Amino acid sequence: MNKTENQMLVIFGASGDLTARKLIPAIFALARDGYLPENFVVLGASRSPWSDEEFRENVVTESKHLREKIDESQKKMITGFADRLFYHELSDDQDSDYGPLKKRIDSLNSEHHTDSNYIFYLSTPPSVYGPISKNLHQQGLHKEDEGWRRLIVEKPFGYSLETAKKLNKSLHQYFKEPQIFRIDHYLGKETVQNLLVTRFANSIFEPLWNRNYIHHIEITNAESGGVEKRGGYYDKSGALRDMFQSHLMQIIAFVIMEPPLNSNAEQIRDEKLKALKSLRVMTDPKVLHDNTIRAQYISSVIDGEKVKGYREEADVDPESKTETYAAIKFFVDNWRWAEVPFYVRTAKRMPTKVTEVVIHFKTPHHQIFKDAGMSNKDNKLIIRIQPDEGILIKFGVKVPGQGFKVERANLDFYYSGLAENHVMEAYERLLLDAMQGDATLYARADEVEAAWAFVDPILEYWKNSDAKVHGYSAGAWGPENADSLIDGVGMWRNPSEQLADDPGYCVIC
Repeated sequence: MNKTENQMLVIFGASGDLTARKLIPAIFALARDGYLPENFVVLGASRSPWSDEEFRENVVTESKHLREKIDESQKKMITGFADRLFYHELSDDQDSDYGPLKKRIDSLNSEHHTDSNYIFYLSTPPSVYGPISKNLHQQGLHKEDEGWRRLIVEKPFGYSLETAKKLNKSLHQYFKEPQIFRIDHYLGKETVQNLLVTRFANSIFEPLWNRNYIHHIEITNAESGGVEKRGGYYDKSGALRDMFQSHLMQIIAFVIMEPPLNSNAEQIRDEKLKALKSLRVMTDPKVLHDNTIRAQYISSVIDGEKVKGYREEADVDPESKTETYAAIKFFVDNWRWAEVPFYVRTAKRMPTKVTEVVIHFKTPHHQIFKDAGMSNKDNKLIIRIQPDEGILIKFGVKVPGQGFKVERANLDFYYSGLAENHVMEAYERLLLDAMQGDATLYARADEVEAAWAFVDPILEYWKNSDAKVHGYSAGAWGPENADSLIDGVGMWRNPSEQLADDPGYCVIC
């Protein structure tokens, strides 16, 4: 295990929801499990007029988010943990002088011996990444003369290719690219990382991982909930920006990338970049029409109870065309994946919450058992990212008795079945990686821009064309016409029965 050096974590936007809900519980878990260095402190920085004690109460001692994650035996650790947390009130003016903040950092560094190693976590809207970085730069807090400096920024990394480039340029004015860590919590999931191990550490998979043996690849990200209280944000974003451009593009990169020279962070990120640049960008309107589908969930009845439609949600435009369902068919232009179709979908209000990658293998060229019941049951490798994290292989076996009737059987592995089955939550893993300077699971500037280069033309087509917005009942597996996208290949793999009493397929606009 890499060594975690003494350091200070400075969280901007510390009075926000993310700090209390995710960051502090993750840091507590790292402290509980012995991952934090001897000298480690957290300095929250925000505009709320809190004292150190009020900050500790809000995010530790009185926090429902932390209380949910600890048992009785861990409660005695709370006081000692809270004593590591401090707070600094910032001015309302984004261009304010960070001189007082620097003095507080210097004071804590001297008192707690954090060796001038600082992580600045920007748990703020992207619009203030630039001003915060500028203010830190003006105080010399970007310099690595004594200790190291790292800057963590949250998604979204831009709203389009143009805005992503502007954001990267803004950050690069004040910090070097190796100092910048773009966090995507999806990459902190153990099973996303296991994609690399499954592929590159197993000779039963790697030789088959190409167009000669794989028929098509299907990736599903389904959420059972709606937009909840995020209607205002989501209506300006949509499924393609919110999930596909960031989380799913990273998964796609892991699936299609070539083997890196080694497990070094930059080697892996170099191959991810090549993978993203090899995606066939769709610009022709007919190609976009035939290979993309967008839809919204509409009101339905589930188990006798009415569920709101998307346009009925709070802060959503009642005539909104924003997609809550996006399905894309695309190809990868390189030797390994030539003419292998990829089908990716992401949606809200599905029958279940699930994210999985399904590798569909080709049937044997010479089928001596094609009359035995296996002709329409291809071999599958299913990598379940959430929930029930694990791997499932579907393959043919002989049914006992006379003749050669073939049925499909399962060979599975679940992380929950491991004797040592403590799996770090995403923010725990990613924060620890940043503390140790490991950028493997963080997005690089050129990766972000390559992902946007693929997504931008789809968004432009949906915005400026007469592309239809379809409807699907909340609790159903999307619009019925989504099956036409995968027509000739089979059907989408739907891991559970649909919940809606009526599929309710329609064209909204």
